[in-house]
Amino acid sequence: EVRVSMLVVVNLFPRAQNITWISSNFKTVLTWGPKPTADYSYTVEFQQVGKDHRRNPHCIRSSQTECDLTNTMSDLRACYTADVISEPPMGVPKEPQEYPHSSSPRFCPYTDTVLLSPTFKLEVNPDGRTVTVHVTDPLTAAFQDGRQLSIRDVFGEELEYKVIYKKNKSTGKKTAKSNSNAVEVTRLDRGESYCFQVQAVVRSRPTSTQEGELSQTQCTHQQNPSLLDNYSVGVIAGAILLPLLLVGGLIAVVVICCRRRSKKQRNEKEKEAEALNV
Repeated sequence: EVRVSMLVVVNLFPRAQNITWISSNFKTVLTWGPKPTADYSYTVEFQQVGKDHRRNPHCIRSSQTECDLTNTMSDLRACYTADVISEPPMGVPKEPQEYPHSSSPRFCPYTDTVLLSPTFKLEVNPDGRTVTVHVTDPLTAAFQDGRQLSIRDVFGEELEYKVIYKKNKSTGKKTAKSNSNAVEVTRLDRGESYCFQVQAVVRSRPTSTQEGELSQTQCTHQQNPSLLDNYSVGVIAGAILLPLLLVGGLIAVVVICCRRRSKKQRNEKEKEAEALNV
């Protein structure tokens, strides 16, 4: 009778539901529900596809609804699955039978983890038409030989950065891409303020996970444009020379008129002198 009653209780243990992988920059946590009562607990078994099941010592007969599996996923290019088992709580004897369990979807860290937003600094070229965006590779939760890896360490040449930029207070956006950490944005308007965002991109990943999260926005300062910024050298030279030419022309006209008037006056005096002599 005791065994039968225990079997009934076991069958009443709720199965885990909504099993979900939450992963960003290779920090990976398995979550599920519902929150267990005092009558049962959860144990997580996981496996690298094609290998044996293992258990995380922190996720055995636990009252929690999440299990951090980051440190157990050493092969980032492998794929993993997990089972969440509903069984008696710690201290209660287990029956030699299979307990209710639910399986997770397959998870592959290299292609599925979310790429978090990077940080960056702006360098404005003295000519005012070029801005270099210096991007810092975000660190991941993965380690190798005691060293924390960056996303560049993991993805190598597959990693590129996309810069989205626009004039401040404008809606029209443009993009620039680079496989390096320095993305050069050229052909900008001098004196204008531009705003920038950056995201990591790995083209080898599925379309849904290729692009990472967008960074916060940073803007350059608006500068008061000089005459050279607004006008070409030819226009400025023309604006200077035209008044000089006009003044020069006016002076020439005045000189010519004066000479003609003076000549006319001399001629008239000569005629008057000739008339008196006669």
